[in-house]
Amino acid sequence: MSDKNRNPGDADNGDEAPDVGFSLSPDGTAEPEGVAAASEDSGAESRDRQLAREIADALGEAGPPGWRQLDAVFVLTTTTGVAEVVYSGAGQTMRTEPAASVLERVREHRALVAELDGEPWWRLLVRLSAEGEFDVDYDFGDEPFPDGQLFDPEAYRADLEEYPRETLPVWLAAYIGHDNRQTRTPQDAAAAARADKAAKVWPVLAENEFPDFPEMWARWAVVSAAFVAAGSDWGPRVLPAMGWFESSRRGGSTLYSLPGGRAVLSGGVWESPNLDAAYNDGVDMPKFYAGAPEWVANPVLNPRAATGLMSFVYWWEGGRWYRGESPSAEQCATAVPGVWTANTAVGIVAGLAAQPPSAEQRSAAAALIAAAEVGVVTRETVENLFDDDRFDIDGAMYQLTLAGVVASLPEQMPEEEAIFRVRTYIEGRGLDTSGYPLDQLTADRFSCGWMVYVPVPRGEIAIGRAIFYIADDGVLEHSSSSVAPTTFVKGFEQRFQERQGATA
Repeated sequence: MSDKNRNPGDADNGDEAPDVGFSLSPDGTAEPEGVAAASEDSGAESRDRQLAREIADALGEAGPPGWRQLDAVFVLTTTTGVAEVVYSGAGQTMRTEPAASVLERVREHRALVAELDGEPWWRLLVRLSAEGEFDVDYDFGDEPFPDGQLFDPEAYRADLEEYPRETLPVWLAAYIGHDNRQTRTPQDAAAAARADKAAKVWPVLAENEFPDFPEMWARWAVVSAAFVAAGSDWGPRVLPAMGWFESSRRGGSTLYSLPGGRAVLSGGVWESPNLDAAYNDGVDMPKFYAGAPEWVANPVLNPRAATGLMSFVYWWEGGRWYRGESPSAEQCATAVPGVWTANTAVGIVAGLAAQPPSAEQRSAAAALIAAAEVGVVTRETVENLFDDDRFDIDGAMYQLTLAGVVASLPEQMPEEEAIFRVRTYIEGRGLDTSGYPLDQLTADRFSCGWMVYVPVPRGEIAIGRAIFYIADDGVLEHSSSSVAPTTFVKGFEQRFQERQGATA
């Protein structure tokens, strides 16, 4: 339930509601959500509350034997609606639909609220106990409706024709009026990029707003790993080539890593002033993609673009962040995790390890951030901060591995595995094994792998006999005795070092 829900017939408290569910009693004092109104004097109750109580009483009379509490929700527009009543008691619940006569009273109630408050509710929630304790709450759409209680946009447009409203919540205004204005297909992106170049429309250089992408990506990965290690459902996460984040303040963003050292950061701030102006005041939608390259398109945009709730887009190219008509990074802060500086990330990560963190834990967190920024995180680096007995180190390492910030030197492959892989390779490709019995395969170790072959029988000479080389990282190469093993191994070792990012 929204923190701004209100009862039109009751006194206005004048301030924004606290971040908990509540309702107002007839005298204007706040009560926790679900607590019954104190007044038993129906004469002191407002007309809308009296009618809501009559609705609740009718539902109670229709309830099954032994019910102890009923909870009803009514979701209406002028053209459609859904309703459900849940009776609970004695450890059992029963769900039913209210009678047609009750639904008529509910529509009467909605019209009455529109008369009293100037606009009707979208959802009516009623609670009644068997002892007569009663509570009612009105939802004016301050927060998105639950699944199954959101109608097609046409239903809300029809309702607004009968009950015009000065403004709508941004999410609802976007839902019924975004008209795909924020989407950007690859075809649209290519055409727009060509048009911008022809018209000399250049993007804004976002200097000193967000951290450089490589550092931002590494910190995002470490903060994600820390939340996973702590077993928290909150915090950012990393997927292959993509980081995502949803904040407790209903903002969120995605960070896509693209080939060629490029990236796209986009998302939305809850109740964005720019989107409010666009949907409720008729102001032009910001040109988020002004000057954007053709690769800034739907596949790498935050899902909010599809619902009209994206409020910023940045892209990283040539070692710099750029944007179109997006707000400054400061105005996007609530939708981005704490990766702004290394110290910010250290504070979050160390705080997940302990509260309050010690100087040693902050030092270990700083070492983890530094290691991630140069791509050399090891399990030991993580365990220096998080105790393996209390934290999910495996889950944290997986996040860091997906982000590509883990030191990737492989462990030595066992001899038996090397022989098994070579035999599978030969059999899988249907290679001719005449005079080359696979049950006699043997392996000789060298610096980074194994040379696997079938020895030549004693007293025989074989020219061009197959030899296989398999590295500790699993790469297998096929050669023969025509090339001296010492010569082949030298090149094989160099290629292995290049794959690991090291010099030969």
